[in-house]
Amino acid sequence: MKQIKTQIIIVLVVILGLIIGALIGYIFRRTVGEKAIGSAEQRAQNILLDAENRAATIKKEIEIEAKEEAHKMRGDVEREVRERRNEMTRLEKRLISKEESIDRKLENIEKKEESITNKEHRIAAKEEELDSFLDKQIKELERISGYTSEEAKAILLSNLEKDIRHDASVMIKDIEAKARDEADKKAKEIITGAIQRCAADQVAESTVSVVNLPSDEMKGRIIGREGRNIRAIETATGVDLIIDDTPEAVILSCFDPVRREVAKICLEKLIVDGRIHPARIEEMVEKAEREVNNSIKEAGEQATFDVGIHNLHPELVKLLGRLKYRTSYGQNVLQHSVEVAHLSGLMASELGLDSKLAKRAGLLHDIGKSIDHEVEGTHVDIGIDLLRKYKESEVVIAGMAAHHGDYEPKNLEAVLIAAADALSAARPGARRETLETYINRLQKLEEIANTTDGVDKSYAIQAGREIRIIVRPDEKSDDDIPLLAREISKKIESELQYPGQIKVNVIRETRAIDYAK
Repeated sequence: MKQIKTQIIIVLVVILGLIIGALIGYIFRRTVGEKAIGSAEQRAQNILLDAENRAATIKKEIEIEAKEEAHKMRGDVEREVRERRNEMTRLEKRLISKEESIDRKLENIEKKEESITNKEHRIAAKEEELDSFLDKQIKELERISGYTSEEAKAILLSNLEKDIRHDASVMIKDIEAKARDEADKKAKEIITGAIQRCAADQVAESTVSVVNLPSDEMKGRIIGREGRNIRAIETATGVDLIIDDTPEAVILSCFDPVRREVAKICLEKLIVDGRIHPARIEEMVEKAEREVNNSIKEAGEQATFDVGIHNLHPELVKLLGRLKYRTSYGQNVLQHSVEVAHLSGLMASELGLDSKLAKRAGLLHDIGKSIDHEVEGTHVDIGIDLLRKYKESEVVIAGMAAHHGDYEPKNLEAVLIAAADALSAARPGARRETLETYINRLQKLEEIANTTDGVDKSYAIQAGREIRIIVRPDEKSDDDIPLLAREISKKIESELQYPGQIKVNVIRETRAIDYAK
């Protein structure tokens, strides 16, 4: 128990000591802190005093600088004001000087106007005097000549018209001669160069297909029992077979050249095979159609290759190949198209135009003829629809559309294609023309010339390439001949359709006859 008490006492003593130590420490810290706070306040007051002194000093310096800057700015402003005042003074002096100059000019103008007015009055008086004098002179001239002024004017105009017509005729002769020499020379160089560089065949195709037979006995086999074989052929091919007295030959008639070619190949195969009956006919027709389709495709591809035109739509190539079996006046249309393409390209190159475009339009210019037996309309309109359907350019369509004059040419290539088409059709040996058409053209040509005033006789010669016209010399003078030739040529151009060109040769002849007795 003593130990416990002793320990409790020790603990209490320790606790008491700690409390006493804490009180002593608190009192010490408070005393020291108050001293430190007093010292800090003193330093703060000193800092504030220094800051106020410095602020006052800075304020004085700023005020001094501001006064100096204001003084400097005031001097600059005053100097600028003086300069502007001097400039205004100079401008005012210049304006006053100009005003004085303008006033002097106005005075001069007023004097000139007054002088002009006086001159106008004098001129008017002189004009009245001159008019009076002219009236007297005219009356005197009328009295002397015996003509009134209107009659004299009519005579003068008549004489003047004769002189002008004579001068115009001479001028037309000179201009036409010079233009013809230069234009003909250039055109001949271009066209002859194109023709020389473009080789083309003569007409060899016929509009009627003929199948040769080994003997006349084959005709009976082709006809068949009660005509069943010939009916089967005509039904399968759409072609009429003409079997007449022509020895060892059968004639195929059809407006569609492709069908006619299919029928020809089919019939030739049947003749070689020897087995002719309806079933065999249908089989041979199918083979012939495949063969013709392949031939059409190859012909179209070969034509594009020969001309050098690529990227054509496959359907256009096939339609182009169909022209292989199409003829116009005996001329193969595919060969004609290739020829036109070559001629157009050559002439375009000579003239510095787009030869590729000219070739493309020239090759496709008769594309409408490939289906003109199946579609209504002219081959030009059909061709326009086809080219638009297969996305050809409007430039190519315009070049194709104008080759027969149905549409106005929209570019120079179109003019070249029309020229190349006429050139290809009009060259010797290119086409066969019916006798009736040929005679009608010659008669129409002479009729146009004979209905012109002053013409006595006319003769169409050189197969219609030239017309010679004899005029009545008492009605037409030598000066009237060029005008008459031009008038007749314009009539021919407007009223007659013809390939190439026609030379109009007007002849005036005066004969004097007398007898020696």
